[in-house]
Amino acid sequence: MKKFAISTLLLLAALTLSAQVREDFKPASTNQPGHQYPMVNSQRMVRAQISAPDAKSVKLDIGGVKYEMVKNSEGVWTGDSAPQDEGFHYYQLEIDGASVPDPGSLYYYGASRWGSGIDVPAADEDFYALKNVPHGETSEVYYYSSVTGSVRHCYIYTPAEYKKNTNKKYPVLYLQHGGGESEHGWAQQGRTGIILDNLIAEGKAVPFIVVMDNGSDVYGPNNPRPERPAQGQRPPQGQQGQRPQGGRPGGFGGFDFAGPFRTILEKDLIPMVEANYRVIGDAQHRAMAGLSMGGMQTHAIALANPKLFSWVGIFSGGVFSKEEVDQTPGFRENNKLVFISFGSRELQNRFGGAADPKPITEELGKSGMNTVFYVSPDTAHEWQSWRRALYQFAQKLFK
Repeated sequence: MKKFAISTLLLLAALTLSAQVREDFKPASTNQPGHQYPMVNSQRMVRAQISAPDAKSVKLDIGGVKYEMVKNSEGVWTGDSAPQDEGFHYYQLEIDGASVPDPGSLYYYGASRWGSGIDVPAADEDFYALKNVPHGETSEVYYYSSVTGSVRHCYIYTPAEYKKNTNKKYPVLYLQHGGGESEHGWAQQGRTGIILDNLIAEGKAVPFIVVMDNGSDVYGPNNPRPERPAQGQRPPQGQQGQRPQGGRPGGFGGFDFAGPFRTILEKDLIPMVEANYRVIGDAQHRAMAGLSMGGMQTHAIALANPKLFSWVGIFSGGVFSKEEVDQTPGFRENNKLVFISFGSRELQNRFGGAADPKPITEELGKSGMNTVFYVSPDTAHEWQSWRRALYQFAQKLFK
């Protein structure tokens, strides 16, 4: 009887949910050309579909939740998610226990793998919508790193006027991705080029160059990856991240990516950019920002070399405290802007028991520094928070 009652309740819940679903699904903008699925409706529910006649179980895995899909008589599985936050989400399908990309979606690099992604329409998506405005170029660039002893890959955005105004030099933003992602993140998921094109066309941002490098791929023949410590042991000195007041550690999984990436940045990346692009090569015209792990790298690098960047932004990756700024000679004098941002749901559910970043940033502002604290409404640790952060940050740069 107990099992029957539970089954009945689950069936009633499924029927209730089904009755509430609005059947106004439309193909996602992130689909492979010609593919109708996945779809999104006005409730921001995602509907996936795949043909797998021999499968015994298929689930839609999105937002940390797995949703059962149902097979029809032709072997086609269909399933809906609960409403999702606005913006971009990684997802995958689980077929008989194996996690696989959805063949209907374009592929994106996140969670340390290439997989599926979907853009859920947002009320404010106009700022990253493709428009009939002058467009810059986002180029794939390869360069040799003396630090790693290997050829590295990055993306570089140049504004629309760059090729026409050949006597002009430009400021540069070095923009870093998060953990489990790569240089593809800001160029693709972040829609950086489109955001900058729109801002520049509207006169809201000055034209500047953006460099998007891989902050995780910091090892090579000249810089081998350290062995992971045995379970229960601390990483060797210099391999663990340092936790500043109110901030987050500089490393993921016990490894400090900030130190090796700082060396690549200073010895290889910045010199390559300044040798090959028309840039103004001083700190006053150089900015760094990053999301999550990239924000932690920005934090560590800006404090380690306070004369390298005059404009810094941390998106969902910690804060600069007044104490650590006071203990870093040159940071206060050289800095033009400290920009800190989080999604509103991150602040409601601060991970790791971290201190509230808003009063820490306000204290720094009261001490005389130019600080901005931005909160993305109704988003968590996700790309919509970071797209909005870039949109706000870019309008304040180099002015």
